Order: sequence, then C-alpha cells, then structure tokens
Amino acid sequence: MRLSAGASLAALASLALAACGGASEPAAAPAGAPVAEVAAPETAAIPAAAPAAAEPSLEFAHLPEPYRSASYAAGVRTWKLCQSCHLTKEGAGNLVGPNLHGVFGRQVASAPGFDYSPALKVETFTWTPEQLDHWLQNPSTFVRGNRMSFAGVRKEGDRTAVIAYLMAETGYEAPPAE
Repeated sequence: MRLSAGASLAALASLALAACGGASEPAAAPAGAPVAEVAAPETAAIPAAAPAAAEPSLEFAHLPEPYRSASYAAGVRTWKLCQSCHLTKEGAGNLVGPNLHGVFGRQVASAPGFDYSPALKVETFTWTPEQLDHWLQNPSTFVRGNRMSFAGVRKEGDRTAVIAYLMAETGYEAPPAE
C-alpha cells in the first residue's frame, strides 16, 4: 500500500506527538488518504527494567548533600523554566528577574541594579539553599505580594536538582563550619 506524502507526514507527526505525550489522540489523516495501521508493540514479554541507580554528577561533587546526589540532567531541564527571566554569569546583568550569580549568602532583594517589589524590599532573610527551596515551591505564597509570576516547581527532586545546578553555576561556596 502506498501513502501519499501528506498522509505520511500526518501519520509521522501524529506518532511523534503521541510519543512525546503532546497529543492525546492521533491526528486524523487528510480526507480520502489511505491510513496505515500500526500494530501495538508486544509488551507482555518484556520484563520491567529496574530503575537505574543515579550516578552522582561530577558537576555537583563539591556540593553538600542532598545537592551532591542530585541529577544534573534534571537540574538543566528544570533551569530551562527559569532562564528566560534570570542569568547566572557574574556581571551579566539582569533580565525580568535579577541575576542569580552569588545568590547564596546574599541578602534578599540586594542584587545590584534590580528594582525589587516592595514586598521583597522589606524582607530580611539571606538566601540559602533551604530558603530557595521554599521559594521555588511557590514564590507567590513564600513572600506574598512579590512580582515573580511563576507557579513554582512542584517536585522536590526537581527543586533539589535546579538548586544544585544554581549552586554549581553561580559561585556557591559552603559557609564555614561552626
């Protein structure tokens, strides 16, 4: 059976979206085009694979736990939610949000050249990985009235990973032992 180019592309796009979770139903083929049937894969005979043990990331080896054991890939993936508003390189300036270089150990609302919301200007805490974890859960409830329009990172593992990524990217230095 031959498929027209339009039908082939529609079928391919439908399969690609379904594989990515981007479509709940396959796209319809153009009217009058033959539809190829795709057999379901045999899964009953394939044993379930045990989850692979996460290898510690070399990029996070210098960090304290739990950040040392975080997934670098998850940190990079979660950072993509942040990068349109924040930069991490020293001296790179600010975007919609402040530059995060040197954020750990820095007083809240004190990045040079950034105009913070009145709600953040009256806060007095210092950014720690734990403070950032609470912030990333839901910024609008952590400091009510701040201007950050971000719903938060719901999964604890993703928050740990993105914090580890920020620690590695922004010049984190562990506080001196007391």
